[in-house]
Amino acid sequence: MVLKKIFLFISFFCFQSILIGQKINWMSLDEALIAQKNEPKKILMDVYTVWCGPCKLMDKKTFTNSDLVTYVNQYYYAVKFNAEGNEKISFFDNIFQNPNYDETRKSRRNSTHQFTQFLGVKGYPTTVFLSEQGDLITPVVGYLNTHQMELYLKMIKQGDYQVFSTAQDFENYKKYFRYKFRIKG
Repeated sequence: MVLKKIFLFISFFCFQSILIGQKINWMSLDEALIAQKNEPKKILMDVYTVWCGPCKLMDKKTFTNSDLVTYVNQYYYAVKFNAEGNEKISFFDNIFQNPNYDETRKSRRNSTHQFTQFLGVKGYPTTVFLSEQGDLITPVVGYLNTHQMELYLKMIKQGDYQVFSTAQDFENYKKYFRYKFRIKG
């Protein structure tokens, strides 16, 4: 009986460790575009900066929710993109860089990357959704909590956004949307 209790305790501890350690499988845009060729999925791109407080908060609170992590890893390729970084991006036969990047300003505000401008990003954080073909679906500007992110993840994955013709259609969608991701508090 004691051995059974010990086994159950160890099993529970290991299971909790797996859940706590679960993370989004972040990749580069190049890696996501290559992966799409083998298994088409939409892309969720977290456009952030190193100095952005709400960006760090999303990393800490939104992108660690176990239900959200599971959903993103199953249905999306997740890309982290530093909007002021020095990464060279090849996208639809165009090369995007940050020619004014200043290496001495790595941890502070830097110049805006050309790809950030191409995507039309106006603030940070911005969550950008791309189709299985790499076409822009929509950028969503600002901090998103777990439930706000859930709404966008499911709406875009299911293609529901394609039937909206007015802003009111989206408001009605939000009004009747049923959240399922659990929030630990």
